[in-house]
Amino acid sequence: MSLENSHLNVQRTLAFRLCTVSSYKTELLEICSDDPKLHVLFIPGNPGIVSFYKDFLESLYEFLGGSASVTAIGHISHTKKNWEHGRLFSLQQQIDHKVDFIEQELKNTGVPIVLVGHSIGSYISIETLRKTPEKVKYCIGLYPFLMLNPLSEKQTDIKKVAESSILSALLSFSMASVGLLPRCASRIIVSNSIGKSWSATAVDAACSHLLRYHTFRNMIFMALTEFRKVQ
Repeated sequence: MSLENSHLNVQRTLAFRLCTVSSYKTELLEICSDDPKLHVLFIPGNPGIVSFYKDFLESLYEFLGGSASVTAIGHISHTKKNWEHGRLFSLQQQIDHKVDFIEQELKNTGVPIVLVGHSIGSYISIETLRKTPEKVKYCIGLYPFLMLNPLSEKQTDIKKVAESSILSALLSFSMASVGLLPRCASRIIVSNSIGKSWSATAVDAACSHLLRYHTFRNMIFMALTEFRKVQ
């Protein structure tokens, strides 16, 4: 069997699922293997919008030859709908959320669990591994954010905005106002600003999720607690 045909045999589309973890509405993307040898739990960075990673997750499933089930879990209130009514969630609360998810949804998984984290998701993965060593066997970090870089102008600018409740609110309102535009208009704005190098999938995720006041405000607040936690 050729490599191309092998890939075709394991190609599957991610399924979206909304579940409740410790009373919080949680967005998931999943691909279930018919005969899994392990379960990959992907933890996103910040923003923690799982649909940003759709292409990557499908490629990961194919790369593993269909031998692993893949689940991506979003952060609390980094969601399309404002399920938590504007409440803000810290980095520690997002860590606890991932631990609770494993205890609730993966407690009967009969194969090893491997955590894959992106950016600050790597830090969340490490802390989750520490709290669930009997279930989680490995942790892999992609472009891990584990400490502050005092020479980074970008981190300095984000920190200044995050530390000001007024600037945080103004920026979140500005992003939300773009989200009120017709989708074609918001796509053009995102594609020509923050999403110049993004895929069409990522641009769509930004328009549907990131351009929401509750999501953007939570992204900034989580960044603030990241700076306090990892400095």
